[in-house]
Amino acid sequence: MLDIVLYEPEIPPNTGNIMRLCRNTGFKLHLIEPLGFDLDSKKLRRARLDYDEYYSTKVYPDWTQYQILNSEKKIFGFSTKGKTCYSDVNYESGTALLFGPETRGLPRKVIREIPEENLLKIPMIPNSRSLNLSNTVAIVVYEAWRQLGYINGII
Repeated sequence: MLDIVLYEPEIPPNTGNIMRLCRNTGFKLHLIEPLGFDLDSKKLRRARLDYDEYYSTKVYPDWTQYQILNSEKKIFGFSTKGKTCYSDVNYESGTALLFGPETRGLPRKVIREIPEENLLKIPMIPNSRSLNLSNTVAIVVYEAWRQLGYINGII
């Protein structure tokens, strides 16, 4: 399957929702510190309900450590600065889907490390700022999973 990578997530309910999404689709979650919350926070627990996805979540102290341990992975980054639509690429098992923090998005230093054709966006009407992080991740996850034939899923 694919990996969801959250770069310095800030809002516990978003991460909790994404944990539930990963549990229900078979995607793996990777979190890059610093986090804007404690992994044992009440808000995070409430959002992820009684799912056990916390135990399959990998946490990295920083972006560099993530890159070292996952150097073989193709990365698609998501940003309002992307030029390619998220549905115009082919997703392959083992790919990492990278999302930035809720209030800032991916930083320029990270964006510069992603090939331009791998920096993707989700269409929005003009003068829109951004979508909620967990909604954005869900949109992309289901497109990628659809392309993979809903591997391991029940339709």
